[in-house]
Parts: sequence; structure tokens; C-alpha cells
Amino acid sequence: MVIRVVRLGSPRAENEGLRIGTVRRPPRGVPKAEFSRRDWYDAWFPNLAPSLETMKLARAATTPAEWAAFFRKYRAEMATPENGHAIALLAALSRQTDFSLGCYCEREDRCHRSALRELLHAAGARLHGEP
Repeated sequence: MVIRVVRLGSPRAENEGLRIGTVRRPPRGVPKAEFSRRDWYDAWFPNLAPSLETMKLARAATTPAEWAAFFRKYRAEMATPENGHAIALLAALSRQTDFSLGCYCEREDRCHRSALRELLHAAGARLHGEP
């Protein structure tokens, strides 16, 4: 059993399981009833998305220092007890069932999902592609 970290809207992988959107906002112009069928997500979990303020940092980032500031701020947001519990829950679930987490960003290395992957790994999650 594992967690896959995916780009929302991409075709689903075999045995991907439930797809969870860790995004602040639902996809624009897509009826809610179509989210799953169009490979966006099955369940929305905005708790693990960056805050609007932090998202603005990412949208404006062009230098390595600005990207580092975005990732520091996101990790600080995820360090709250509420978000820490959510990450621990997902890590525990990864030992029982397959599911995926994702965001819309094209590049994982310029997206909160790369930091979320690291946080899940640190919490003991079983991640796709890792031993």
C-alpha cells in the first residue's frame, strides 16, 4: 500500500486508489459532479494546501531564494498541530490502502506537493517509488 503524489488532471495510474486534492480551490469551469471522472480528485482536502498568502509567494517566485522562502512558509504552516495530525493520519493510512494526493502545478519541484511528499516521508508514510 502506498501514497502516490500526482498532478491533478493527469490520467490515473493503475491501482492509484482514491485521489485527494490538496488544493486551495476546486478546478475552474468543471462541474463538481465531474471532478472524479475527469481525473481531478475524488475528495477535496484543502487543509494541506498552502494558504492564500503562501500561494502568492509561489506565484511571484523566480529565484532560488524566493522558492526557498515559499517552501519554508509552507512547511511552517504544516507544522501546526492540526496539519501535523492530518499528515500523521495519511502516513498511517498509507500502510493500509493505496491513495494519491495532488495539486494542479505542472512541476512538482515548484509545488507544495514536493514538500508534502517530504513531510509524509518524515511521518513514516509509504510512498510510491520509495523502498
